[in-house]
Amino acid sequence: MKLFYSPTSPFARKVRVVMAERQLGGIELVTVSPFDLPPQLLAANPLSKVPALLLSDGSVLYDSPVICEYLDGLGLAPALIPPAGPARWTVQRRHALADGLMDTTLSLAIEENRRPENERSPQWINRWGATIRRTVDALEQECDWSGDPVDMGQIAIACALAYLDLRAAAHVTWRAGAPQLSEWFAAFARRPSMQTTIPA
Repeated sequence: MKLFYSPTSPFARKVRVVMAERQLGGIELVTVSPFDLPPQLLAANPLSKVPALLLSDGSVLYDSPVICEYLDGLGLAPALIPPAGPARWTVQRRHALADGLMDTTLSLAIEENRRPENERSPQWINRWGATIRRTVDALEQECDWSGDPVDMGQIAIACALAYLDLRAAAHVTWRAGAPQLSEWFAAFARRPSMQTTIPA
């Protein structure tokens, strides 16, 4: 199998953390830059997005929630996504909320880093900043999973917060209003799976 990824993509990092937590080896990592429209990525994913997982039979999986669920069915380590019932939907809801936080942070980063200064929209920058703050507030309110086994929701949330630090720290000082979430993230970020996937 081959995983097309960008080191700074939080979606790709999430997949790599799952690989580490599930103790999955033998997956070749192929670094690409989606903005450059590399032919090998376009051949795998016409959307030119990472991550994309090329399977041994030549088929391709995308996007990150699909890849994470596929990988969670491999290996011998404990499952990260409960098979059924309320626990499954809690994990999947947190996963979706974290992915939304990643999307919003990415939109903010593109507006600020890819657009010329005279074309940037203060209205959208403010709107995305407000969305990020609301999402962090919601995570702080339900940050009661610190004693639970690691699951897909926690992995996604940790990757989203790390990306927030990487791309939007100047706009959103999220720790001040989220002490429980901040404490949990500091501990989770020390896990080997998070340490080995830090963007260079």
